[in-house]
Amino acid sequence: MNEPLVVFAQPSACLLLQLLIMIPLAAGVLLLIIPDRYLTVKGIFALAVSLVTAYFSVSLYSTASQMTLAGQTIGKTCMVLFNNDMTQDASRYLSFTIDGLSKLIILFISIISVLILLYSLVYNRSVKVRNYYPWFLITLACSYGAVLSDNLLLFIVFWGILCITLYKLIPGMDEKSSAAAKKTMILVGASDTIMLIGIALVWRLTGTLSINNISLDTTNILTVTAFLLLLIGTFTKAGAFPFHTWVPDYSETAPVSSTALLPASLDKLLGIYFLARLTGDLFIMSGGIKLLLLSVGVVTIITAVMMALMQHDSKRLLGYHAVSQVGYMILGFGIGSVIGIAAGLFHMVNNAVYKSGLFLSAGAVERQTGKSDISELGGLSKAMPITFAASLIFAMSISGVPPLNGFASKWMIYQGIIDFGSEAGIASRLWVVWLALAVLGSALTLASFIKFIGGIFLSRRRPEFENVREVPVLMWLPMTLLALICILFGVFATDIIVPKLFMPVTGEFEFTGLWNSSFVSLLVLISIVLGMLVYLATGLKKSRTEDSFIGGEKIQDIAGYPATEFYKTLGEFKSIAWMYKKAEEKLFDIYELAKQFVLWLSHKLSVVHSGVLPAYIIWVFAGLIIMLLIMI
Repeated sequence: MNEPLVVFAQPSACLLLQLLIMIPLAAGVLLLIIPDRYLTVKGIFALAVSLVTAYFSVSLYSTASQMTLAGQTIGKTCMVLFNNDMTQDASRYLSFTIDGLSKLIILFISIISVLILLYSLVYNRSVKVRNYYPWFLITLACSYGAVLSDNLLLFIVFWGILCITLYKLIPGMDEKSSAAAKKTMILVGASDTIMLIGIALVWRLTGTLSINNISLDTTNILTVTAFLLLLIGTFTKAGAFPFHTWVPDYSETAPVSSTALLPASLDKLLGIYFLARLTGDLFIMSGGIKLLLLSVGVVTIITAVMMALMQHDSKRLLGYHAVSQVGYMILGFGIGSVIGIAAGLFHMVNNAVYKSGLFLSAGAVERQTGKSDISELGGLSKAMPITFAASLIFAMSISGVPPLNGFASKWMIYQGIIDFGSEAGIASRLWVVWLALAVLGSALTLASFIKFIGGIFLSRRRPEFENVREVPVLMWLPMTLLALICILFGVFATDIIVPKLFMPVTGEFEFTGLWNSSFVSLLVLISIVLGMLVYLATGLKKSRTEDSFIGGEKIQDIAGYPATEFYKTLGEFKSIAWMYKKAEEKLFDIYELAKQFVLWLSHKLSVVHSGVLPAYIIWVFAGLIIMLLIMI
């Protein structure tokens, strides 16, 4: 994506850009002073603001932009805030720009936000989050600001505020949720600090903070260090291994209205957006960097999906899948080809759609039953038919079942990996490994969602759920619309979606092989129709059923579908049992490891505080000597 820089020449476009940030930010600050007893009014107002910003996003997406070569100065009109000239020093940092990538991200941020706010109008009546709607709008404004920022310092300001809003959107009403909020704040905040160091190093190397005017070759230690420092922030925000551990904890303890917004969608959109900037604009990837990204990608896929298989809590299971899906996106950018980047972006959007839908579905079930543990659920397909149908579509989408959108983007990633194998270098020679692990991850995803769908919606309905009914229309409508997007984005992937939405960002390419999404969809439809005809023609619907008879007792009335029991066997395999054991011991949790190290270090340093004055004097002089050596 080292394409010519796209900047605005039209004042109207610049005004749209400014309004996108300022309106939700001002509205969010205003709502902070309104008491939560007017929750419904605040929700309706927030929804109205999100609809206005969505309109601006669509208008901005369709706005023609002037093309200017990279390295030239950004248009003056875009550095003037509401027609008020800033000082020259300030205006250097208040620079915004937009291109095909940022327009794409903004569009889907708006779509997801509107649907989640619509859902929240009902859901948040039973699950209280203090000042949810103000922090939601501030999150929306800062997300727009981060995507539209051209200056790295301005970018990190918006990016850092999102860490605060992430923390604020967890209620913290019990010890578990408070611990998850603290863990999220520390991990994401620490990664933001590391990014600041990376930004400082980039400025030292280039003398500029303009994203569109930086292009560093990752061939020396300083540029590689800067890349890795910025990559840590990207991986933490998106939830990639090994900086992912906050995502499952957040997913389990936060309300789904918060989880569907941030870890499921916005954090993925923003994290992968900046990964696209790193690999396509700020840095030129070397073979070693590609190998690193591909390795992290497959490790993220496999480790997270293996952990998801063993989860009983539906929201924690979805949290691990939110991590696993990031691996596919990283694979696309690690390949570095046009089809690979397009596949990574396509999967990023698809993940935001079906993962938000899955969290909303889990929230609907939890609201109606009061439970999120899969082993305590079952038989809700007839009681909640719309939620069940939407959940089934989301589950098949994330598992890569044709002709849905998840299959389309994963298939493009597979094609990109195969094409990558013809290139030179160690990373390309290992293409079979990347392909095999990616396909394996998709198969394991399907296995875990058989548990999710089977355990929640199939089997016998428990007696305590006899009075459970479908959620109100404002909750099932967003799920239905998201499910419809999954279908449309899959059916029309090769004919409309990829050429119209993603090729303008990455450049044109040709699909390899004979795959065509519309043709595949037609074949699937024909097979479904033929199956129904065979079913009706052969009279199978009139087949006789009998009760089970075991040991002289009829157990049909008490037998159920033990969805979670089948997966316990995985933890007993000697080859992988150690992994689950170490995971329970938090060996792979970078937060816990860092905490243990800090406690150990503080204990060691406490020995220094002996209370003896000569010892303190020695330490003071030692510190001065170290400072002098650094300065020299």
